[in-house]
Amino acid sequence: MKTKTDSCIVVLVTFKDIAEARVITQQLLKKRLVACCNLISGVESSFWWEGKIQRKREALVILKTKKSKFDSVMREVKTRHSYQVPEILALPVLKGNPSYLQWIQEVVI
Repeated sequence: MKTKTDSCIVVLVTFKDIAEARVITQQLLKKRLVACCNLISGVESSFWWEGKIQRKREALVILKTKKSKFDSVMREVKTRHSYQVPEILALPVLKGNPSYLQWIQEVVI
């Protein structure tokens, strides 16, 4: 089975809480922009914001999608996200289970 590993990406997004993450990830799934969303609550983040170091509890979401869908995913997240500057980072998939990578290709349209 031939797969397109270079066209699969993992996208990381943090949210103010798990409720916001659920609402936005459901939209991404309904629109078939992502194949899978892993939601992790209770992540502690430390970061620079407004000239000082901040510390917050957040929810981290790990999205699996196609590289070609990144702009659409980012646009959808930014439209609904409560942060002024949301973290939306895409990471390449270098290798993976060929069947899983094929599944991503099939379900993301």
